[in-house]
Amino acid sequence: MFVQKNFSFTGVMRFSGGHLVWITAWMTFVTSLHEFTHWAWLDVPWLPVSVIGTAVAFYIGFKNNQAYDRLWEARKIWGAIVNSSRAWGSAIKGFVSNQFMTTDLDEETLNSIKQKLIYRHIAWLYALRSQLLIPTPWEHISQGKHVARTAKKRRKNFGVGLVNDHNTEKLLQKLLSENEYERLINYKNTATQIIDQQAQDLAHLRKIEAIDDFRHMELQKILYDFYVHQGKAERIKKFPLPRQYGSMSVIFVGIFIFLLPFAMVTEFHQLGEMGAWLSIPFSTLIAWVYLIMELVGDYSENPFEGGGNDIPMLSLCRVIEIDLREMLGETELPANIEAKNGVLM
Repeated sequence: MFVQKNFSFTGVMRFSGGHLVWITAWMTFVTSLHEFTHWAWLDVPWLPVSVIGTAVAFYIGFKNNQAYDRLWEARKIWGAIVNSSRAWGSAIKGFVSNQFMTTDLDEETLNSIKQKLIYRHIAWLYALRSQLLIPTPWEHISQGKHVARTAKKRRKNFGVGLVNDHNTEKLLQKLLSENEYERLINYKNTATQIIDQQAQDLAHLRKIEAIDDFRHMELQKILYDFYVHQGKAERIKKFPLPRQYGSMSVIFVGIFIFLLPFAMVTEFHQLGEMGAWLSIPFSTLIAWVYLIMELVGDYSENPFEGGGNDIPMLSLCRVIEIDLREMLGETELPANIEAKNGVLM
């Protein structure tokens, strides 16, 4: 997630400046062809091109709205995970007790049970994040050579590469018991099985009367909420923005940029002998604006891609981890995740 108020000129150029090269080259080529050949068929009226430009703008606007909706929904899901996680920690801390037991457990055993349930939930957070970062076929890093290389470079400089967090397995080893880790890590969906293990432990606690029926049901409801949150996040991850919208907008922008200099040079040629050459900077600027609109939507539609537009899942996981550890009375806490290069991951 980009946290700076505004993008710098350097940042904008780093994101899209390379496209200015071929755009300028195309505008210059068409203008030169028009001025040196004087072919009449190169005179294209502005009206049909402007109609195409208007249609493309509406189409890109729709696509960008949908991309933003996906991004914002993903953020709301992780906000709900934060709230439910705090509720889980508070409920475990308050509900697991000797109140309903015939033979009391010692304080150390009770604290061990609470720690196990809370640590396992922290493991679920990091496991879910790791699963959501697995590339899908429609994400940039899975595309052709140039797009994939660019995506990897951006992930390194403005994405998951900013934080050395390739240690999900090490974290899970610390948070789960050895036997549990070896069993859970081999499932296809580790996060799902972690929640299921929580449910099995709650059933055991009910059996030994460490919780009563009401508390058991309340805790189970929170686990159900975790399944709901995970399912919503997986829906966004595993179901792309419909490709008829994502792909066709690129084609439409390309058509508009292709036709734009023919109409612009025709209009500017009417200004005088040197007027046609003024069409180059104006055509380049218009084409660049349309291309930027397309790129913004394209890089916003996948909020779990590992890039700078991502939901800051690692930061949110760390915030939740700190809250839950403090509920356990721990004082040696991990540090908050800080933004780097203007990006919070």
